[in-house]
Amino acid sequence: MTLFSPLKILPLLIPAAFLITACTLWLPGHPQVLNNAFTEAFKTGFIGILLEALPFVLLGALLSSLLRVFVPDEMISRWIPRRPLPAILCGCLLGILFPVCECGMIPLVRRLMHKGMPLYVAIVFILSGPILNPVVYGATLTAFRAHPELAYARMGLAFIVAAAIGFIVYATVRKTPLRLSIARESGEPHEQSTRGGKLAAVFVHTSDEFFEMGKYLIIGCLLTSGIQTFMDQGSLAAIGGKPLGSYLFMMGLSYVLSLCSTSDAFVASTFLHTFPSGSLLAFMVLGPILDFKNSLMLLSLFKTRFALYLFFLIFSAVFTGSVLASLWL
Repeated sequence: MTLFSPLKILPLLIPAAFLITACTLWLPGHPQVLNNAFTEAFKTGFIGILLEALPFVLLGALLSSLLRVFVPDEMISRWIPRRPLPAILCGCLLGILFPVCECGMIPLVRRLMHKGMPLYVAIVFILSGPILNPVVYGATLTAFRAHPELAYARMGLAFIVAAAIGFIVYATVRKTPLRLSIARESGEPHEQSTRGGKLAAVFVHTSDEFFEMGKYLIIGCLLTSGIQTFMDQGSLAAIGGKPLGSYLFMMGLSYVLSLCSTSDAFVASTFLHTFPSGSLLAFMVLGPILDFKNSLMLLSLFKTRFALYLFFLIFSAVFTGSVLASLWL
């Protein structure tokens, strides 16, 4: 029997606390927001974002489960070249073949590292896998139908950020940063020999991942709809008009919302007319790579010093890359 762990609810505490604090401090001074027009706009925005994103979340969970059940870890490890440059490129491209959401990335990479995957390749896979896959590309293209260049830029920036950080880790980290207490996962279900057993496992894993990602999607939709509905549009425009402020706001929002990479583009698209394209790109690249729940998982996998070093590299690379990309968008 598995005991309940308080750590499982930690990723929900920051967005929930943010929502409760905002309602407590702001709503009493603005009673007009509780009228029918505001509540109808809030419900419409929430349902619209949720319904657009749910099919992609479900598809991502299904493909991730198929990979987990039918593709052995050893097959992935055998494909990794020994030389650094081909290995980093291979790590970037693994996401195209194995569309694993960020929610399942850390357990998968932990298994692969115990089976011999080099650290720098594992880092590249962690950073690129949640974005560089067909499901996320399709979701981003759907969310930005009128601006397909944002989908291309998201894929390109994710590739560049992952490859650059992989080279930096290869060049600067010599000792293993894995926590000594981490052992190979013992809770992984053994694949059954019958076809029915594997198919049943796919449905179980799909439902688990779908509900795991769904709670973050719902909180993200609630917060985004609240910001779009109740926050003064002049304030949003003022933030969007300040380049530094817009980038920091959107990157901070992506960290707090902890959205799945198959749904965050739909949230970002709601800010299209108030924020510059570069800040939306930063939102869509940083969130799947580094958010609140990912931070907890990375801290559980790596020693604190290396994890903080990795956080700094990710933030710096995404910020710099999105600012440079905004010159083209």
